[in-house]
Amino acid sequence: MKEIYEISARRINAVSKEFSRGIINSVKWNNRLIGIRGARGIGKTTLLLQHIHQSNYKPEEVLYVSLDNLWFSNHSLTDLADDFVKKGGMFLYIDEVHKYPEWSATIKNLYDDYPDLKIVFTGSSLLEILNARADLSRRAVIYSMQGLSLREYLNMTLNKHFEAYSLEEIVKNHVSIASKINKEIRPLKYFNTYLKHGYFPFFNEDLDVYYRRIGEVINMILEIELPMLRQLEVQYVPKIKQLLQTIAETAPFIPNVSKLSEKININRNTLASYLIFLDEANLTNNLYRDSKGISRLQKPNKIFLENTNFMFALAPEEINIGNMRETFFFNQLSHIHRIEFPEDGDFLIDRKFLFEIGGKTKSIRQIKGIANSYIAADQIEYGHNNIIPLWLFGFLY
Repeated sequence: MKEIYEISARRINAVSKEFSRGIINSVKWNNRLIGIRGARGIGKTTLLLQHIHQSNYKPEEVLYVSLDNLWFSNHSLTDLADDFVKKGGMFLYIDEVHKYPEWSATIKNLYDDYPDLKIVFTGSSLLEILNARADLSRRAVIYSMQGLSLREYLNMTLNKHFEAYSLEEIVKNHVSIASKINKEIRPLKYFNTYLKHGYFPFFNEDLDVYYRRIGEVINMILEIELPMLRQLEVQYVPKIKQLLQTIAETAPFIPNVSKLSEKININRNTLASYLIFLDEANLTNNLYRDSKGISRLQKPNKIFLENTNFMFALAPEEINIGNMRETFFFNQLSHIHRIEFPEDGDFLIDRKFLFEIGGKTKSIRQIKGIANSYIAADQIEYGHNNIIPLWLFGFLY
């Protein structure tokens, strides 16, 4: 076990301290069992290591392990945890938990058998907490993590400290908030760059291979995580890749299940399940008329890629600017808000706010006279009345 302890100390000491994600201040780290799930490459490991480093634990009190380490092919997490606790360990941080067989039962047993041990674990967006073999929903506090917001991207690249605003604050005070931000930077100068390659934190490592790495993330989800966590048969993976490519090349994508099932040669019910899988894997954002009680056979009204960077990685020649604007808006709000497909306008938020998305000349005709309706307009630095700059919705988290 010596090498596991050495790796832990090395990773904690080497983590970058220059920039931290906003979620680091949102997690209630004092809870005994915490789960953080999200897509590969969005910074879950860095989040854990930064929190450990900031907490100033005594060296013997904390251990970080990644369950994709080959060490675990011949050793058990239970034995490691037992050894750790007996040596004075109190805080166990477990990365890539979905790579471990019977992970939920193991975590449950550790929680029950070592009442003084605090556990934080991370895993795929597809991680099942409620429906896992050992139900952790009553024990674990679960957080979902997504890629960088526009605000975080600006803070990371410009060494700024812009604060986040709630949707209610933006709707009510967007003129003053935009004025405050514009005094420090020109947001539109950076907005298009963010849309192209600012969502995944690894953009600042080697931009020349950024889209290749996104492709690797997508392939890992489709080829490994879906078969592992959704029992998808491997021979169907090419069908899902074909489906994702079709979504990327169509703007906006309004699914015709009959035609689509014929095109990729699968039956309707299987296709409906695939559409759900893509959304659960954070590869798409599916928009429904009623987002409550979605069944496996219910088709979305519209489908968007999960973020705009996927658009440039999968279909750079097919990008529709209107679709890109809507993809950005959906992505930034879906993290903490309920989004539905309305009768009028583009998005209904929390069944309270109605939004139409467009350029700087977008008319209010489609939402005129509707209470709590707004235009999210691209290419403007400041808004007025119910017209709000689109970029400002990148400051929600």
